[in-house]
Amino acid sequence: MNRETLSDAVFCTARPSTTARTVIDQENHMPSSASAPALGRASVTGLPLLGASAPRDPARAGIIHLGLGAFHRAHAAVHTARALAAEEGDWGIIGFAHRSRAVVDPMRRQDGLYSVLQLADTGIRADVVDVHRGLGVMTEDPSAVIREIADTHRRLLTLTVSEGGYHVSPRTGHLDLEAPLLREDLAAPSAPRTVIGLLARGLTERARGGEPFTVLPCDNVSAAGQTARRMVTEFLEHSGADDDVLNYVRTQVAFPDAMVDRIVPATSAGTGDQVAELLGVRDEAPVRAEKFSMWVIEDDFPAGRPAWELGGAIMSPEAADVGRYEQVKLRILNGPHSLIAYLGALDGRRTIPESFDQDWIAESTLALIRGENLPTIDLPTGFDVGGYLEDLTHRWHNHDLGHRTRQVGSDGSMRLPQRIPAPALFHLEQGRTPALLALTVAAWFACVVPPRGFEPGAQARAMTDPAQERLVEITAGATAPAEHARALLESGCLTTALAEHEGFVGLVGELLTLLVTSGPRAAAAEARAASLKENH
Repeated sequence: MNRETLSDAVFCTARPSTTARTVIDQENHMPSSASAPALGRASVTGLPLLGASAPRDPARAGIIHLGLGAFHRAHAAVHTARALAAEEGDWGIIGFAHRSRAVVDPMRRQDGLYSVLQLADTGIRADVVDVHRGLGVMTEDPSAVIREIADTHRRLLTLTVSEGGYHVSPRTGHLDLEAPLLREDLAAPSAPRTVIGLLARGLTERARGGEPFTVLPCDNVSAAGQTARRMVTEFLEHSGADDDVLNYVRTQVAFPDAMVDRIVPATSAGTGDQVAELLGVRDEAPVRAEKFSMWVIEDDFPAGRPAWELGGAIMSPEAADVGRYEQVKLRILNGPHSLIAYLGALDGRRTIPESFDQDWIAESTLALIRGENLPTIDLPTGFDVGGYLEDLTHRWHNHDLGHRTRQVGSDGSMRLPQRIPAPALFHLEQGRTPALLALTVAAWFACVVPPRGFEPGAQARAMTDPAQERLVEITAGATAPAEHARALLESGCLTTALAEHEGFVGLVGELLTLLVTSGPRAAAAEARAASLKENH
């Protein structure tokens, strides 16, 4: 497999005073960033630049991005900066946060600049990214998003809006017509507020000129490009769009699939101080990231694109190969990552490395990968499974990242439908019960919608989920953990197809009962034993 990493060799050489250093103890030795000069055009000269800068003129920016969070700034923006270093082009980014100004305001004060703090076992380094040429907030000015999509200078749009931003119904796989905000957008499609509504309206405006365009999702959504196309098209159909608009979207707008992979933990209180120590400036919008980064993209861009293949990305001529990498990501990294987070949180562990350091959690995770998930994957040609797993175990053991269990475990109602049903159904349809996939579901329930009388602990209680209130309502009448699990699964929260398998529903109930009565270690041991028995 061609495993791309952000190696030190591709970063611009830093001044002697700003080269990578050993990680400094944040509590006892880290200097404050308060006295450092602010990052901006006046202070950036001489600092290590990651890749190259985009052209300064905002009118020349060819990319729009929706979802200006840490992942975008540590992943797609980084690959774009590296691509610009290899091949110049009009590929600045007009970025929109969803609803918060927490990133937009400091980036505006810093002239669009920010730093990426790369955390590796060899030490840390900080580098400046300079590709953003416009900033806004979607919910504050949705008309600005529509204008940007209609602007012929913009040639592609990237998305990191999380799984929920696509408004896919977990029950039907179609547009979620029960979502209140989406219903409001369908009733007034010229004044949308959802991402799907904004895309539909922007493409409606762009259709008047007929210029080609690309919408590139960068989320952990199965066949994300195809999913985005389907949701946008269904929105247009339900909202009564003209045939010429529908024809434009079908023939002139590409929705390539992509697979994204980089661990980007939440920014900590000491991140700014680390940046100040390394760069000598105060950055109010830094991001933290691991060294590893992968981006596999279906090469379908009718209006052009950056030379991402020269910036570390893997360009594929067909969606099928991207789909294979996506299966690898969802079933070897994402699904097991969820299991680590839920078991770790229930065991009182604050971070993923603290959790994976527990032998019983590591054994359960690797058994899930090797016994239940790997047999369901159509691997990409030449893929090095051993190398990928070796990288993965190093990533999960990286204490410098400090990736929190509460962060990884949040939004399970959006994430687990992408990670659990397909591999689980693969085994169930062949008469096997995937016990470790069932454990992942039971542990999610225990953390986010715990059975009556069960206290999951502070780390689990800190997890958030947009469907939490609805899930709690579903279980209102349940008096026992098994009944609790049955009510949740039969609600279709992980698809109705999975709920139809009585053996799986029963096992999730048994494991949830064990989690509540005997703890996560006992439940994990039971699931490992059942999985080994079933799969061999």
